[in-house]
Amino acid sequence: MKAQVSPRSRKQPATPLARSLHAYYELTKPRVVALIVFTAIVGMFLAVEGMVPLALLLPGAAGIGLAAASGAAFNHLLDRHSDVVMARTSGRPLPSGTVNGPRAMVFASLLTLLSMAILGYWVNTLTAVLTLASMVGYAVVYTVWLKHATPQNIVIGGAAGAMPPVLGWVAVTGEAAADSLLLFLIIFCWTPPHFWALALYRREEYAAAKIPMLPVTHGEKHTLLQMLLYTILLSGVSVLPFVTGMSGWMYFTGALVLNGGFLYYVIRLYRRYSDELSRRTFGYSIQYLAMLFALMLVDHYQASLLRLLSSISG
Repeated sequence: MKAQVSPRSRKQPATPLARSLHAYYELTKPRVVALIVFTAIVGMFLAVEGMVPLALLLPGAAGIGLAAASGAAFNHLLDRHSDVVMARTSGRPLPSGTVNGPRAMVFASLLTLLSMAILGYWVNTLTAVLTLASMVGYAVVYTVWLKHATPQNIVIGGAAGAMPPVLGWVAVTGEAAADSLLLFLIIFCWTPPHFWALALYRREEYAAAKIPMLPVTHGEKHTLLQMLLYTILLSGVSVLPFVTGMSGWMYFTGALVLNGGFLYYVIRLYRRYSDELSRRTFGYSIQYLAMLFALMLVDHYQASLLRLLSSISG
C-alpha cells in the first residue's frame, strides 16, 4: 500500500519574524508536550486529597513542560537527516531550513537549563533529576540509539515517555509512590499500540529512512498481533487504579468503555488492515489517553464536585 507522499499543508505566518517564531514553536512539538503536561498535572492532583498548592502546580507544570519541549527540540536536531527522507517530517523546521542546527542546539539547551532552574529552585531536586533523566532518555538514548538499533525501540524507549505523571506526583509529594507507578505503567503499555498504528501506515517512509520500526522488520501481520496483545494488556493495566482503590466506579466504568473502543479499532485492524483505519486507530489512541487521565481526575474530585454543584443548585 502506498504511504502518503506529501506533508500536510499548513498556513504559514505572514512575516519573517512570525515564521521564525512559529518554527521554534514547532521545534517543541506543542501537541505532544500538551499531552505530557496534562498527564503530569493529573499526577499532581492524584497525589493529594485537596487542591495542589499553586506554588508547586505552576512551576511544576512549567518545568516539566519546558523539559519536554527541550527533548522534542533535541529530537528534531538529532533526527534531521532521516526527517528529510520522510514525507511526514520533511516539512519540519530543520529539514526545511527554517532553523539551522546550531540555533536549534542553543534553543534546546536553553530550554533544558530553564527547566532545571525552575524545578530545582521552586519544586524539588528529585523532580529535577528525574525530569532530566527522562529528557535524556527520549532525546538521546531513544533517538540516537534505540530508534536505529531494534524494532522494539518504541517499547523500551516508551519508559521515558511514561514518566510525566510520576514527575507530577514527585513534584507535589517528593517521592514516587506505588500509585504513581500505576500511571507510569498505563502509559508504558499504551505507547506500543499507539505508535505502531502510526508506523504501519508510514512504514514505507521508515523503510526509506532505514529506521527498523516493527512493521518494517517483521511485517504487517506480526505488528498487528503485537498491537492486539499490548491493547489487551493495557485494558487490564488501566483498571488497576480501581482495583487498588486509587480510583472509584466512575473511572472504572469509563475505562471499560474506552478500552472497548480501543480493542474495537485494533481487532478491526487485525482482521482487515487499511491505512485509513490505522490512521483512525492512531487518532483514537490519543483521545483514549487524554480521556482516561481526565476520568481519573474527575473521579478523584467527584465528591467535591457534587458538593459544589449541590450548593450552586441550592
